[in-house]
Amino acid sequence: MVLSGCQSPDWRTASREPAGIAPDPATTKDAVIEVYAADAFSWRGWFAVHTWIAVKPLDASEYRVFEVIGWRVDSGLPALREYTTETPDRYWYGARPDKILSVTGAKAQQLIPKVTAAINRYPYADEYKVFPGPNSNTFPAWVGQQVPELGLELPFRAIGSGYID
Repeated sequence: MVLSGCQSPDWRTASREPAGIAPDPATTKDAVIEVYAADAFSWRGWFAVHTWIAVKPLDASEYRVFEVIGWRVDSGLPALREYTTETPDRYWYGARPDKILSVTGAKAQQLIPKVTAAINRYPYADEYKVFPGPNSNTFPAWVGQQVPELGLELPFRAIGSGYID
């Protein structure tokens, strides 16, 4: 939906429900790497998306989700956030995510250590600037550059993904 970034005027009440597009870790034993994009919150959703990375190792019961969030820096926290969840495909404050990359099975199992090593080396983990970056889209673009075997292509609206170039 074109205006989905503006569906809720208040981030506190905007939907954070799972979209139901991620493999259920209770029934999916394979390793999984997924990258999601959803319209940015509020008016920013008219032209930009927020992106994040989720990994689930073989037989894991939860995903590890990695994303960069600007308001964390304003609070004195690192921009790069990691958490575990069974549902990495949650709405981004009212905006339904799209799955932009899915790697499963043996290839995901092989790439997860490379992806997590790249995440651990992310040079802008404590920085955030809406434009030109580094921001939430710079992060997966950088990981994709470090692990080209992923074949990660971010959408045009991933403003800040070109910051690493």
